[in-house]
Amino acid sequence: MERSSDVSGFYRRSIEERRAFLREWAGLTEAEARAYEFPPGIDPGTLDRMIENVVGVLALPVGIATHFRINGRDYLVPMAIEEPSVVAAASNAAKVARAAGGFQAATTAPVMIGQVQILHVPDPAAARERILAHKAELIDAANAKDPMLVKFGGGAKDLEVRVLDTPRGPMVVVHLLVDARDAGGMNAVNTMCEALAPEFARLSGGRVLLRIISNLAIHRLARARTTFRADLLKTETTSGPEVVDAILDAYAFAVADPFRCATHNKGIMNGVSSVVVATGNDFRAIESGAHTYAAWLARGSAGVVRPLTTYEKDRDGNLVGSIEIPVAVGLIGGATAVHPAAKANVKVLGVKTARELGEVLASVGLAQNFAALRALATEGIQRGHMELAARNFAVNAGARPDEVDRVVARMVAEHAIRFDRAQSIIDELRRGGG
Repeated sequence: MERSSDVSGFYRRSIEERRAFLREWAGLTEAEARAYEFPPGIDPGTLDRMIENVVGVLALPVGIATHFRINGRDYLVPMAIEEPSVVAAASNAAKVARAAGGFQAATTAPVMIGQVQILHVPDPAAARERILAHKAELIDAANAKDPMLVKFGGGAKDLEVRVLDTPRGPMVVVHLLVDARDAGGMNAVNTMCEALAPEFARLSGGRVLLRIISNLAIHRLARARTTFRADLLKTETTSGPEVVDAILDAYAFAVADPFRCATHNKGIMNGVSSVVVATGNDFRAIESGAHTYAAWLARGSAGVVRPLTTYEKDRDGNLVGSIEIPVAVGLIGGATAVHPAAKANVKVLGVKTARELGEVLASVGLAQNFAALRALATEGIQRGHMELAARNFAVNAGARPDEVDRVVARMVAEHAIRFDRAQSIIDELRRGGG
């Protein structure tokens, strides 16, 4: 009998009823079905209210990155990610940065952009001027929609108007600039844009279509900088100054080539997104904003995308790294305020404002990128991955604690990082063969 996904009223069923349906639909074993179970400390009802049609959880490991010192303060940084070596790499990079005082970081005001799209405007340039002439009262009207945000120093701060040429003809686009304070800003910004839409239509003589926040948060930026001492970068085969030059050459590759730049910036987001996920923020918005910002930075140049980090050599031959990224994150609202693990991670991190969280994100992103470039420029990125993957295979294959290191060493030496090889090595050890 053919299965049907046309399931009416699935949302009305309890979590257990949905799970029972899935077990039958997919032929899940009891062990497979148990993978959806909620861990202790997580209320199923809380998660059932967060999204629709909940059946369980997908647990990501949460690791703690150590050694971070940012603006003279120490941090333990929770990171939620499935990829091996990311947490270790961030910790190691932070330890190197710590020797030179750690990271210096800052953020701009948490200003988000709300966009209002206006179509069929008969005189776009004149409409722009009419809207700008009423800027003050439009901003007042927007702020009337969220007096609490204004009370805490936020709210609509400015208004910009652009005329765009598009495949569907000219459009007038209004940008409402809103200080979101310690929130991500989506609800406040969208509500203000909705409220102003009729007046924009009246002033322009056109028809309003989209009213939505932009994830390209060019006004809500975090910057971090640190020095990586050359004498701490040497390896068994490469001197510190040679490592500095190798990292600078790797960085230049990313500047010149979009194919390399995509992977360069992905390495940054390994760190950033891990902290964003751990704190219950919207990692899709952060990813989209960061990668679009990298392209936005390249506007007017010969390139199509730019690295989000910069590397230079100081007068003493040390490596100086810096980063600038959009950080539309919050500490109030959304999963950050609801999910118990996110709340615990924020408490461990110890940040008190969204701007401080942004400074942590920038510092972790810079640390992660440096660690990746250092590995690539010296022994290669695969070595650390191999050891951690081998450890995972050894444990999953049933190696006892006293056997794990020997199984890992054999797999790495043989360049055979596979589950079946882990099993065979365990068998050999237990037969007395190694």
